[in-house]
Amino acid sequence: MATKKETPARIADNKKAAFNYFFEERFEAGLVLQGWEVKALREGKAQLTDGYVVIRDGELFLIGCQINPLKTASTHVTPEAARTKKLLMHKDEIRRLIGKVEQKGHTLVPIQLYWKNGRAKVEIALAKGKATHDKRETIKEREGKREVERAMKERHR
Repeated sequence: MATKKETPARIADNKKAAFNYFFEERFEAGLVLQGWEVKALREGKAQLTDGYVVIRDGELFLIGCQINPLKTASTHVTPEAARTKKLLMHKDEIRRLIGKVEQKGHTLVPIQLYWKNGRAKVEIALAKGKATHDKRETIKEREGKREVERAMKERHR
């Protein structure tokens, strides 16, 4: 009897977002997807790097998220890789987000795309942009951690 292959929970990460923004709050939202997009996500063909979230008419939309179609996509469907996707959240959460995004310097950024109970979810963050000196500080911290790890590795040899 064939066993069902376990799909990985994490589909795609937006590592660039952590470098460019300070995250204040995180939220989970569902995605409205087409069939070919779900199949492509199961194969891990997604990219969140250039994605951002926009609020239009009290609804959330994910723009710039690339889901590359599979070569075996259906012939009667014309897949569009950078299609705008609607996000699903409770109305009261959306209203709260609208109030916070209207504040100066705040934006909504997708952080992670993952599976939860067989459904594709996206983790979005209420974020504030980092200044150039903050980015340099992040690089210094990362380099410092790398140096410490190297020193510890050499010491244990």
